[in-house]
Amino acid sequence: MTQHEKKQHARIEAIKAEIATLGEMRPGTLSEQYNVCGKQGCRCKDKENPRKHGPYHQLSYAWNGRSTSEFVKTADLEGVRRQLADYQRFMALRDEWAGISIELAKRRREARRKA
Repeated sequence: MTQHEKKQHARIEAIKAEIATLGEMRPGTLSEQYNVCGKQGCRCKDKENPRKHGPYHQLSYAWNGRSTSEFVKTADLEGVRRQLADYQRFMALRDEWAGISIELAKRRREARRKA
């Protein structure tokens, strides 16, 4: 095993260890929504200075082939943001691990071909 391959295997082990530290995760994006209601004379309908209601935080994601959107309470925002960040980190680590594995497989195939 070459020094480069040893480094790649060590990186895979480090990726596994980092994945084990991640908490709950969920895919998606978080956005702020502002709404206009239907009440006559409401501040959101003021002709000179309309002020929409909000912000309302909305989480949108696709899972198992289904798109979903749900509102997130202000009290839950920090936790949802952490879950989204952990999911993004997991996906980046997964992609790095797969990339390293693909490279190692190609090197083994080339080594067998040369032998």
